[in-house]
Order: sequence, then structure tokens, then C-alpha cells
Amino acid sequence: MGEKSIDAPHSAGPAPAAAPARPPVALTIAGSDSGGGAGIQADLKTFHAFGVFGTSVLTAVTAQNTLSVRAVHVVPIDNIRQQLLAVAEDLPPAATKSGMLATAEIVDTLAEGMVQLPLPNYVLDPVMVATSGDRLLDRDAEQILATRLLPLCALVTPNLPEAAILTGREVRGEAGMIRAAERLVEMGAGAALVKGGHGGGEEVVDVLAGGPSPVIFRRPRIATSSTHGTGCTLSAAIAAGLAHGRAPEDAVGDALDYVTRAIETAPGLGAGHGPLNHLVAGPSAPSD
Repeated sequence: MGEKSIDAPHSAGPAPAAAPARPPVALTIAGSDSGGGAGIQADLKTFHAFGVFGTSVLTAVTAQNTLSVRAVHVVPIDNIRQQLLAVAEDLPPAATKSGMLATAEIVDTLAEGMVQLPLPNYVLDPVMVATSGDRLLDRDAEQILATRLLPLCALVTPNLPEAAILTGREVRGEAGMIRAAERLVEMGAGAALVKGGHGGGEEVVDVLAGGPSPVIFRRPRIATSSTHGTGCTLSAAIAAGLAHGRAPEDAVGDALDYVTRAIETAPGLGAGHGPLNHLVAGPSAPSD
């Protein structure tokens, strides 16, 4: 044990390293953020931090920075459909997330793809309005998202305004968040995480429903303007955890921890709502 072989030639050198294990694949279906803090860019950075190989389907190209969204160009439907088919056929994802879908036609196209293709562990981030206040989903698409996509997802991640739109009910306080999360599960979602970042107080409360009983996550509120792309990053982190085989509650807990540290160490870029620090380490192996 531990002895060198005298039969090996002197020039042989070290044995070749074992091939690295193949990372799980995750797919993001979202818009491009030219400012780099949200959308496709944030999702791919987050996948990388979690040790997941990221693929993408681009739904829209936005001209935006930390201050505002200046323009939106929606990708043609046939191109979106072809992107989805190309990825699913050759790089089948272990988990999928969607963010900005922009129009009712795109929502319909994604719903068709979810039924026809093997796209497991679908995390639906119902992006409706940007942090800057600019609308990212047509109003006529909101009901279609609720009726067609929601029943296909493993987990939906609305903030308080989005939860109110999807359920048709005002969401107030922790009890209201629990009712909204449970209602989203009744509407067909496999699980629902209602996020409390838009609420007030010194504590942020997030509610996860879908298991035997609701799970409440609590953390201190961070006083910062660096919140651009928070929802995108969180849903991408959850999808990455599901791609690794984590249970939904563990995937959500890991994702919330990652986002918290990314906010705490945000680089302070831009004059508006700045981006997070996606360079913080994320877990790359399933939790015990």
C-alpha cells in the first residue's frame, strides 16, 4: 500500500484523472435582461452556482437596466417552439423553470410543450411585473397562465401581488399567505411558495404549501435596493435543487439561503434596483 510500481516507465507521469460526473441539466424559459441581473442571465448564473448545466429557451429580448425596461421584443412563436424542441430532444432537462412569458400565445405554446415533451420538475415563476414596475406579461395572459400552466407545474413561486392575481383574492398577513398557497395547490399546482418579500416588517415570511402541512420560512429583512432579479434567481435555484433530486422543501430552503447570501453580498451596481451577487456558492450535491 502506498508504494510506487517499479514496472511503470519513468516517463509515464500521473494516471489520467477520472472523468467528472455528468451534471444534471436544467432548462430556463424566460426573457433576456440586457442588464444581466434577471431573466435568462440570472437563471444561467444560478444554475452554474448550483453545479447544474443550464440550457435556455428565449421568449423575449428586453432593453433594460437597473432603472427601467425601455423596450421589449417578443421572439416569434415558431422560434420559441423550435428552441424548446431542440433542447428537449438532445439535452433533456431534469428540471425546468419559466419566467417572463410576455404573451398569451407564448403561455399557450409552453403549455403544449409541457404536455408533449418530457419536462419534469417544472417550476413556474409567474413573472408579471418587473422590479422597476414595468409590465412583463400581457393582462390577457394572466388567466391563461392560471388555467393552463399552473396545473402542470411541480411548484409555483408567486410574490404577494402575483398570488392575489392568480387566486383572485387579496393576500394579507401570514394567514392570508397560507390560504393563498393552499388555494394555488387546489387550483392544480403540485406545491406553492408564496413569497413575502413585498410585505412589510423586519422579518420576511415565505409560505410553502403542498405537503402534509404548510412550511413557514422566516429570515430578517435586509435593507437594500439590490433586489433586481430576486424572483428569477430564487425559482432558478429551486429548479436546480430539484434537478439534483432534492425534495421540494429542501430545494426551497437551499434556494432561499442562496438568495439571502446573494442579496447580503450584492455588488452595488447600477443607479436603481441593483443585481444580486450570483457568485456566492450554492450547494452542488444533494442534501443528506
